[in-house]
Amino acid sequence: MAGVLRPTATEALNEWGRRVRANREQAERVREAAERADFYAPVAQVFAADPRRTDEPVLDLLRAMVQPGDKWLDIGAGGGRYSLPIALAAREVIAVEVSDAMLNVLREGAARNGIENVRVVQSRWPAAEPIEADVSLISHVGYDVEEIGPFLDAMEAATRRLCVAILLAESPAQVAARFWPQIHGEEREPLPALAEFLSLLLARGHFFDLKMLERPTQAYAAREAAATFFRQQLFIEPGGAKDQRLQSLLDAELEERDGRYGLLAGAIPLGLVTWKPR
Repeated sequence: MAGVLRPTATEALNEWGRRVRANREQAERVREAAERADFYAPVAQVFAADPRRTDEPVLDLLRAMVQPGDKWLDIGAGGGRYSLPIALAAREVIAVEVSDAMLNVLREGAARNGIENVRVVQSRWPAAEPIEADVSLISHVGYDVEEIGPFLDAMEAATRRLCVAILLAESPAQVAARFWPQIHGEEREPLPALAEFLSLLLARGHFFDLKMLERPTQAYAAREAAATFFRQQLFIEPGGAKDQRLQSLLDAELEERDGRYGLLAGAIPLGLVTWKPR
């Protein structure tokens, strides 16, 4: 055994998978309804963003990485938060995404902004079809991927120049963990996040470049949109006893800022990680 400070690749992969399984099994135990076919359907519109925005430092860093003639691969592209702005600078973006709802948001954003160089591949990763790109990107993807080793192997195999990952110090779902003891009577099992990802890269023999930034706490256009997100992360349904408890908690902890609703919390550390494929 290599030890806590220097785990082997096998040890790091096993611990990553164990945490993902524990998180998933806990969700299955407390959920009030069967899992939706498209998990993101209730919240997909939250992921729409202006591709020409200039108020997001991490996007500025991504734009600076684009070279003339580049082809980028966005794995788990969601609603196109990064696929669309990168496409404005790159030759092509391949957006891999499985969610119908997310792809509807991406396609609507592309059409609205006249962006025609995004090729959609509706698939989980690894995709069945061979894909090659100069740069591959995962943004807030991987936290809940149990088989993270094959996932990263396929990402690196598809990449010619640079692999990029954007991850939070805690998974995005962890913001709802504060409500788990009051709603379910137990602490939430945390998913692996940025620190575990960096440890995993080192264990796999990769040195990397890390730029640390911050992401503001998520804010929602309406109180009900916030409630929908927290119901999703707590696996509860509208109208039940646990939902009534959630509403009371949100009454106490949600604040309105400039017409948007968010929790009383500070910014969350965010890392932009780059490494060279094998």
